[in-house]
Formats: sequence, structure tokens, C-alpha cells
Amino acid sequence: MAADIAIKIRAKKLGVLLRDARLASGKTLKECAEVLGVTSKRISSFEKGDSSPSLPELEALAFYLDAPLEHFWGDTSISFEKQFDRSSIGKTVALRQRIIGARLRIARQEAGLTMTGLADSVGISVGMLRQYERSERPIPLPELEHMLMQMNISIDEFRDQTGPVGQWVSQERAIKQFLELPAELQEFVGKPINQPYLELAQRLSGMSVDQLRAVAEGLLDITL
Repeated sequence: MAADIAIKIRAKKLGVLLRDARLASGKTLKECAEVLGVTSKRISSFEKGDSSPSLPELEALAFYLDAPLEHFWGDTSISFEKQFDRSSIGKTVALRQRIIGARLRIARQEAGLTMTGLADSVGISVGMLRQYERSERPIPLPELEHMLMQMNISIDEFRDQTGPVGQWVSQERAIKQFLELPAELQEFVGKPINQPYLELAQRLSGMSVDQLRAVAEGLLDITL
């Protein structure tokens, strides 16, 4: 019984790693299937953890996807999703510079700091700070970190959250977090039949203490 559970968990984990490697390479299910001489449905089954490739099949896929074979025994993600348009990254940088400049100005004003005070704390001129806030000049990271430190603001608050980079980081983090879950939780999350419970847990996590108390009292009324 223990061996059966361990095998199922390993299959689920292998499926996640396979999908991650495929997405990193930009290959489709059909392309991978053609390489192995199988159907796209079979590759999809591998990725879902419903079945698993043999070692020769895995070796062939690793070679085709240009993924280190060790990746499939690890816990890290190599995914670089093709859904993120990296050809426009220059535009993203320009937009992010404007957003950071504007946010820096707002943060400084909310902290009650003058331009002279903040500029002096970093050792730059007021004119330079003005250029930073107007997005006329990129802010060197060490200077930005120092300025935010003066205002008790974490650099994390200035990182991309909703843009292409932010979405990519969130997705990478989600894969990593799944792979770090205890084996029994990976198995639970991997079963489609458990999706309603996961959705319920997600809704409950967004409720206030009073709302959770009301739910608990309602359950007590039903069971008593």
C-alpha cells in the first residue's frame, strides 16, 4: 500500500516536471508525441501523472526538450513560458521605470520627506532625484533600496506584480511551492476529485474572522 502511494506521488511529480520542461522549450504536446511515436493524449497523460514514461522515453524527451536529465529527479523549475512575449521586454522596462519613478514620488510625499532630505540621505543631488521621480533616468538598484529603507518600505513592494515578469515569477513560485509540498499533499492536490475542497479552502482563506465564525456556527447548528 505504501509503495503504491509512493509510486503515484512520484508519477504526479514527474508529470509536473515534464510539463515544466516542455513549456520551457516551447514545444507542443503534438511535437513531443511525434518524437516518441505516441499520441498527444499519452504525453498529456504523462504530464497529468496518470501514467509515466519509461526511462528510454524520458531520456528521449529530455534530449528533445534540451532539459538536463537530472531535472526530473529534482525540485526546481526551469519553465520559461512562451505565453510571455519576451520580444517586447524593452517596452516593459520603460513602463516599469515610469511606474517606479511615480511610486517613489508618492512614497516620499506620504513619508513627509522633502526632495532635499531624501536626496541628501542617498548622497545625490535634488536634480538627480527629480530625474528619478520623473522617470527621466533609471534608478540604480542600490540607490532605490537605500531610499526605500529611509521610508521603511521593502523593495518587494516595488517589484513587478502584474506585468509579464511578475506573472512569470508567480508561476515559477507556484511550481516550486507545489514541489516542496509533503508527498501526501502533492497527491491530494493532484487528484481532480479534490478540486472542490481546494476551491473551498481558497474561499475560506479570503474570509474575515467574523465570516469564518459565522460559518462555524452554522455548521454547529446543522450537526447538533
